Amino acid sequence: MQDLESKNILVAPLNWGLGHATRCIPIIKALLSENYKPILASDGDALLLLQKEFPTLKCLELPSYNITYSKKGSNFKKKLIKDSPHLLRTIRKEKEAIKEIVDSENIVGIISDNRFGVRHKKIPSIFITHQLKVLSGKTTWLSTKLHQKIISKFDVCWVPDHEDEHNLSGDLSHGRFNHILVKYIGPLSRFNKRETEIVYDLMVLLSGPEPQRTYLEQKLLDALSSYSGKVLFVRGKFEEQQKKKTTRNISVYNYMTSFQLEDAINQSALVLSRSGYTTIMDLAKLEKRAFFIPTPGQYEQEYLAQLLDRKKIVPYCHQEDFELKMLNDTIGFSGFVNHNNTMSLKGLFRLFEGE
Repeated sequence: MQDLESKNILVAPLNWGLGHATRCIPIIKALLSENYKPILASDGDALLLLQKEFPTLKCLELPSYNITYSKKGSNFKKKLIKDSPHLLRTIRKEKEAIKEIVDSENIVGIISDNRFGVRHKKIPSIFITHQLKVLSGKTTWLSTKLHQKIISKFDVCWVPDHEDEHNLSGDLSHGRFNHILVKYIGPLSRFNKRETEIVYDLMVLLSGPEPQRTYLEQKLLDALSSYSGKVLFVRGKFEEQQKKKTTRNISVYNYMTSFQLEDAINQSALVLSRSGYTTIMDLAKLEKRAFFIPTPGQYEQEYLAQLLDRKKIVPYCHQEDFELKMLNDTIGFSGFVNHNNTMSLKGLFRLFEGE
């Protein structure tokens, strides 16, 4: 057993785009407000983002899953199957790393956002996901069964969504899930809504693994060359230094900090982005109008885009079909509404106190 006087909590998001890391930010802030001592662990861009957001906190590097997309979205599942031996090796390395970290850092609790090997039998281990059902086409039954088997090894699964009809994830996280203790904690967002002047007609917010991020960036920059409104274009490339380039009516940033993004989204009339779940939670918190282009081959994003389109909240199209005139389709959609009933994180942290 760990020293109960210690309040060191390991927070470890997956490095797959920036969404897993950014949705951990409100959890980390809540831990700090309750006098816990978060120790952060990840790899790549996700770790770099956390280091920039929390420069005074200890950050540790974990083995990298090295998840990338295939050049063709239709080959995404085949590539994941091909990469599965590497992923399994990485999970084993992850487990070994966690054993050492728990002992050396006197960890009393673990919060893993989709990192399968970040758990420990002797201390409370929490798994965060909005995908209790993992869509993979004809093999959905298998991918779901395997994912749930992994989640069942954790003490509890936190689902960042509403449990009721206002939920954002649909069938992905709602249903019957045997052998898993599920707690719906409400959507997680690092942002706050503010009434402010609209500065940008359109904000493009990119994210996600390569090469699909670059493909969409190039396609949108070409399309926007004939756009007359004011555009803020955030490439989602997290680098050592922030860079800005302004051409005519388009301001392009490689990345923005949380504070900058909060201001920018609040100041934007319309957001064009992937339909990643973290982006959806952020836009719901800020009650924005949006247009989605799901990542090709990623069943989850395609499902979420279709779900919100069907509810007449946000329209979408496939990447290869996008034309600038489609942004007019948002007129017939409601945009997001914030149903603010997020569970108290303070209450959830009682698990670390043995309650």
